[in-house]
Amino acid sequence: MNFIISRLEKHQAFFEKISKNIYLMAIKDGFLAAMPIILFSSVFILLANIPTLIGLNVPTDLINWFNKIYNYTMGFVGFYVAGTTAKALTGSMNHKIKGGKFINSTSTMMAAMCGFMLLAIGTTKSGAYLGTYFGTEGILSAFVSAFATVNIYKFCVERDITIKMPKEVPGTISQNFRDIFPFAFSVLACGIVDVIVRATLHVPFSALIATLIQPLFKGADSYAGLALIEFLIPMFWFLGIHGPSVVKPAFEAALYGNTTANLTLFKAGHFPIHALTENFLNFVGELGGTGATFVVPFIFIFLMRSKQMKAIGKASVIPVMFAVNEPLLFGAPIILTPYFFIPFVITPMINVLIGKLFIDLLHMNGFMYILSWALPGPIGAFMDTNFQPISLLLMVILLVLDTLIYLPFCRAFDATLVAKEAQVDAQEAVSVNGTQVVDNNAEAAVVEESSSDTATVSKTEQTNSSSNLSQRLAREVKVLVLCAGGGTSEQLANALTSAAKQYKEPIVASAGAYGSHHDILPNYDMVVLAPQVRTYYDDLKSDTDRLGIKLVATKGQQYIALTRDPEKALNFVLDNLKGTDFTK
Repeated sequence: MNFIISRLEKHQAFFEKISKNIYLMAIKDGFLAAMPIILFSSVFILLANIPTLIGLNVPTDLINWFNKIYNYTMGFVGFYVAGTTAKALTGSMNHKIKGGKFINSTSTMMAAMCGFMLLAIGTTKSGAYLGTYFGTEGILSAFVSAFATVNIYKFCVERDITIKMPKEVPGTISQNFRDIFPFAFSVLACGIVDVIVRATLHVPFSALIATLIQPLFKGADSYAGLALIEFLIPMFWFLGIHGPSVVKPAFEAALYGNTTANLTLFKAGHFPIHALTENFLNFVGELGGTGATFVVPFIFIFLMRSKQMKAIGKASVIPVMFAVNEPLLFGAPIILTPYFFIPFVITPMINVLIGKLFIDLLHMNGFMYILSWALPGPIGAFMDTNFQPISLLLMVILLVLDTLIYLPFCRAFDATLVAKEAQVDAQEAVSVNGTQVVDNNAEAAVVEESSSDTATVSKTEQTNSSSNLSQRLAREVKVLVLCAGGGTSEQLANALTSAAKQYKEPIVASAGAYGSHHDILPNYDMVVLAPQVRTYYDDLKSDTDRLGIKLVATKGQQYIALTRDPEKALNFVLDNLKGTDFTK
């Protein structure tokens, strides 16, 4: 096991390079920006389908209204994602442009959406427009349009291919003229591609791409494909790299396209057969978060003997139920702890294989709605299969099986902690007699020993009191906490807000997801990076230095400690602001 981990660690720099690829990041961030649309629309597709399921007679006009809202939100998600992906990629591309030049993100967003229309819209023989590829079916057209647009803009901006206006012309108007050439070239490029594809193959560009990569989708929707996906995601996370950000962008179109296909099949009276969907991975493969950790806090609380594991279990049980498992991953810690490598990567694989068996052999519906990933897995699976009771049976089997897989590894780790805690107790007994002074926080040191990724936690850091609040703020400080998906960042922001209110410090804390921060960044005075996104520190530092913003990165155990202790979170911010013009 240690051999495998050491081999993987040797390639950690390569894995981090993949996770920081600007195109993969743009895909992830583009979808993240469109998530309010996706989640909002899912409510109305449920409202349109649930009444019939439970025997309610709802007026047809009301059902049609529900469907209309869904069709003009989720039905156009490809169009929206073209714009959000282009905007996200523009933010990353601007880091690469030197000489004080920059790409206008609003202009690239509009150009990408125009290009998407040319690539995605088909026509009938009579000339009528077909909107088949506006939704998730057009996601690949959205990516092609966004990537082509931003690169054409970059080419034009770097070479000054633009219309220059006299210096007396207001900046806003000058910017509009500067964008004319790159905008025109981007839209025309998509239009030319569309003409070539239609002239040669007589299909819209979106249909061409879907046809060409269909074998890839089929391979990913196989048992081997699902198992590989759910091996790679936790494997990357185990190394401290946010696995979903590395793996899922490659299959984003399939994940959402298959969801839509399942719903279409179900409405037509056919069986929704596709297993590879976004929420199948969320609620089955990643039940309780990456590594399928839903059962782990309960194992820690009820079946372990060490004080550390029981405490971690109690602290993480609620977040993990809602798929926010960073308190567990960094608190136990599971990340980079050899005892947990096998169950962490094997359990998700087994879960998706059993889930696909339920679809193929027991005719459980493939997941057909796009629901929030934060729903507790059993509830999400029940809703996403259109309330099939067999999905609850699947959840029971998975929870039992996951417990059996994790239990022996948890017990092995627990035994080492119990032994160390016994040594600590013996040392404390000696210190009481005045023979030896020991650190009362040896338990925290045990956590450190089990992970090379955890922060150094000293007795002084572990013990906070109001007397530590000697550093006071002279004016309001706005703090932005960034993590991968906005889950644990919300916990730290809440802790900081609570302490600031208690001690009457003028701090305003907000949470966000890395990648969606470009527009809001100038509004803050300090940014705190969670452990899972600290690899982006250097990329973000160029922005924060330019804007005069304080940037701080945290490590695993340190970050979890801050989320649990509001006073410590406040002290952390105050300590990092020492010597700035924010302090008295």
